[in-house]
Amino acid sequence: MDFGLSPKATEYAAKLQAFMDKEVFPAESIYREQRTAFFKAGTPHKLPPIVEELKKKAKAQGLWNLFLPHLDHHLTVTDYATLAEITGWSPDIAPEAINCAAPDTGNMELLDMFGSDLQKKQWLDPLLAGEIRSGFAMTEPDVASSDARNIRTSIKRDGDHYIINGAKWWTTGAMDERCKILIVMGKTNPDAEEHKQQSMVLVPIDTPGVEVIRNLDVLGYVDQHGHAEVSFTDVKVPVSNLIGKEGEGFALAQARLGPGRIHHCMRAIGMAERALQLMIKRSLTRTPFGKELARQGVIQDWIATARINIEQARLLVLKAAWIIDNQGAKAARKEIAAIKVAVPRMAQDIIDHAIQSHGGAGVSQDTPLASMFAGIRVLRIVDGPDEVHIRDLARLELKPYIS
Repeated sequence: MDFGLSPKATEYAAKLQAFMDKEVFPAESIYREQRTAFFKAGTPHKLPPIVEELKKKAKAQGLWNLFLPHLDHHLTVTDYATLAEITGWSPDIAPEAINCAAPDTGNMELLDMFGSDLQKKQWLDPLLAGEIRSGFAMTEPDVASSDARNIRTSIKRDGDHYIINGAKWWTTGAMDERCKILIVMGKTNPDAEEHKQQSMVLVPIDTPGVEVIRNLDVLGYVDQHGHAEVSFTDVKVPVSNLIGKEGEGFALAQARLGPGRIHHCMRAIGMAERALQLMIKRSLTRTPFGKELARQGVIQDWIATARINIEQARLLVLKAAWIIDNQGAKAARKEIAAIKVAVPRMAQDIIDHAIQSHGGAGVSQDTPLASMFAGIRVLRIVDGPDEVHIRDLARLELKPYIS
């Protein structure tokens, strides 16, 4: 059993860590200043220029599109997991700086695996170049979207076109002015088997009938790319915009989410590591009741437990990544469900303790902790809530015992 990184992952991790130290961390304060200025100007979803500067530097250093195994880097899912963790230390800007930010990564994976040559040329190529952004429209406000079979958005064939009607929300990225394309999941055949009713269609965001209604805040935080509520009224797109085949939408969604959950979870581990570091540094500089926080038993318990839980979580995620690399995402179904529950819960606890150790500063804008808490809390809902994954995991465990 080898716990070491591959030579290629070691090389890229060193390059990425140097980029984080030299470019990303110093840019965080600039990013905040530029976002504040855009807020005051009434344009909260405008991209701070510092991000484009970072993108140019990352591309020049070969730190670009690291998430697709067969691209120039030829990194495995396991290799990339370590890199995703490093970017999790600065979740607002590092993933986008290297063009490895959700939802674009998942959308690019879908187009790469199932897109036609025309779809790849029109949408995948500019996404890979970092020239545009995209959104993924699946969740709906009027149904229990934790069960994707519930979606009501209709996609009806009309000759050589599809007509789309419905409402979506939490369409991440759709508020960004660079968002040019949406992947919309809806029902093409309501009378088919439950898992074969849905399809995915590419919808340019400027198509008549597409209305971006509002942004949805996350615990009061306004994401730069936005989480949009979007309506579709008699939206007409060519049949050639269908991804894959009719009725494959549910299967495509599962293919999209497998590796994506590795990315999310490893970034969350990076967030937990940074929160732990901030907690330790804080505990060494504050002296209540005659001794440093670091010498208080409760803080020592938080620190020790955090280290134990981070290491456990990382090993579980790396195991899931290894299975995907060697046996495919379907074989890792149990592990993928487990990490989606275990990692966000772990990170949430550590960030919460880091906030507590900072006192009032922990919930202010003077540290990244409050923003990190909002992000990690929502991760327990996105890509399927904890309860759905627990249900799936229990069923997989019970299956050999139930006829």
